[in-house]
Amino acid sequence: MTEIVDELKWRGLFAQSTDEDALRKALADGPVTFYCGYDPTAASLHVGHLVQVLTMRRLQQAGLRPLALVGGATGQIGDPRPTAERTLNDPETVAQWVTRLRAQIEPFLSFEGENAAVMVNNLDWTAGLSAIEFLRDIGKHFRVNKMLTKESIARRLESDEGISYTEFSYQLLQSMDFLELYRRYGCTLQQGGSDQWGNLTAGLDLIHRLEPGAEVHALATPLMTKADGTKFGKSEGGAVWLDAEMTTPYAFYQFWLNVDDRDISRYMRILSFRTPADLEELEKVTEERPQARTAQRALAEELTTLVHGADQCAAVVGASKALFGQGDLGELDEATLGAALSEVPHARVTELGPLVDLLVEAGLAPSKSGARRTVKEGGAYVNNVKAVDGEAAPAREELLHGRWLVLRRGKKNLAAIEVTAG
Repeated sequence: MTEIVDELKWRGLFAQSTDEDALRKALADGPVTFYCGYDPTAASLHVGHLVQVLTMRRLQQAGLRPLALVGGATGQIGDPRPTAERTLNDPETVAQWVTRLRAQIEPFLSFEGENAAVMVNNLDWTAGLSAIEFLRDIGKHFRVNKMLTKESIARRLESDEGISYTEFSYQLLQSMDFLELYRRYGCTLQQGGSDQWGNLTAGLDLIHRLEPGAEVHALATPLMTKADGTKFGKSEGGAVWLDAEMTTPYAFYQFWLNVDDRDISRYMRILSFRTPADLEELEKVTEERPQARTAQRALAEELTTLVHGADQCAAVVGASKALFGQGDLGELDEATLGAALSEVPHARVTELGPLVDLLVEAGLAPSKSGARRTVKEGGAYVNNVKAVDGEAAPAREELLHGRWLVLRRGKKNLAAIEVTAG
């Protein structure tokens, strides 16, 4: 199992550990049970969570036993953010989100075999715990001066808003999770992002205080960043969610397809399950022909298949090609076409006017004269068919699913017209 450490390092997934030599020895000595936690502070995981979810999958494939914790208790509190206090969600909402997040994580893990995964919820060991018991049994072992050194807490203390005792206590709850999983499942390794390092090591300290002689470890992965300085996992419309109703499979696919060339090699190593040889070949192709976006396409297809399934991936790949004239738009189902067109500029009309007017309304031409010039030069397309008469109005029979026209100027400039009831 020690080979997994070398692989994590090669892939850029090894930010730090409490004691690498001790971790390697533990892996060599026998099966290791590890856990990673996810707080249901929203109705879905987003692409930023994929680093941890896929690392869990990678560790399980290497022989480790995963415990996936969805925090029905910690989700009601929330890890302190560096900027402002979280809005607390009611217990019923959090319980619903626990169910949704579990369903998103489960497909990535195997629940069969000697190292079968287990889903756990920290509400199971906190719901019946009284405040007095929590303060005596857990709080007694924490030193406030050490907790104050945590970066997110220090930054909040320097702000005008400060920090509530509720969020300040989050570290105690997460530490108790590690202790409980150590006692219940023999869990000796906690995995998380490097921004959680203070919480990870606090859990180790608690176990060492209450379970003398216990050998436990922490492993942190680096935070995903973008070369342009913007936050990873964000698009123009906000967070990119794993839930298909919150971010369509088409938009999810396009997010990866549009990854910056400066980032794609690093993202491929962290998120892809391709072999090192395959990844190095894709890196070479990207360096030689970046305009082909071969690596972006490979990652988009791999992750869309993992998250949404092979059928959905095939549908969005087909839609992506058809929109740019490499397939039949008429073969796309209404849901896939609608999702695809929601990602391009579009205009709503109640009646179909002359094509030149539609090109202007859709933003593909600055003026009617500009639209006429585009048509005359053979650069205007309606549903992938070259337009020859800019003054004619498209027929209603041309509407895809009775609603849409796909307009294109040149090879790459797309827009949609949606006909709505008056």
